Amino acid sequence: MAGARKKCGVPALGWWLIAVGTFRSAFTWSCFFGSSSLCSATLSETQITDAHGRTAAVWTLLSCTLCFLRAFNLGSRPLYAATFLSFVYALGYLAAECLVFHTMRAASLATFIFVAGTSMVWMLLEWNSDGHGRRRPRGATKQPDPSSFPMGVSLAD
Repeated sequence: MAGARKKCGVPALGWWLIAVGTFRSAFTWSCFFGSSSLCSATLSETQITDAHGRTAAVWTLLSCTLCFLRAFNLGSRPLYAATFLSFVYALGYLAAECLVFHTMRAASLATFIFVAGTSMVWMLLEWNSDGHGRRRPRGATKQPDPSSFPMGVSLAD
C-alpha cells in the first residue's frame, strides 16, 4: 500500500499562488489606505487619482481572491482558467499603463512581468497535471476488479 499513498498538503504551484495572493493583498491594502505606499510607488503619483487607486485595489483584490481559491482547489478547471486569465489581464492592463498612458514606471512593470510571467508559465506547464489530464469518453466506464466483490457476487448478477 505504500505506492497508493495520497499526497498531502499544497503543491509548489499552490504555495506560489498563495505568495502571489499575499503580495496582491498587500498592494490592495496600500491602494486603499496609503498615499505614500506601495500603490503610489508603483503608479505615478501625479497621474493617479484616489478613485483610480481604489479601482485598482478592488480589481487586485479580486485577482488575489482567485489566487487563493486556485491554490486550494487545484482540480478546478474554471478556477484554473479564471486565475490564468487574471494574470493575462493584469499584465495587459499594466503594460498599457506603462507604455501607452505613462502612469507607471518601467521598473515597476518589470516586477509585475516577473510575477505574472512566472505564474502564467508555471500554470501552463501544470495544466495537464492536477487532474487536468485526458478525460475518458463520456460513455466509458472503468471496469471493477472482480476480486473486490464479496464471495458469491458476480458482474452478471
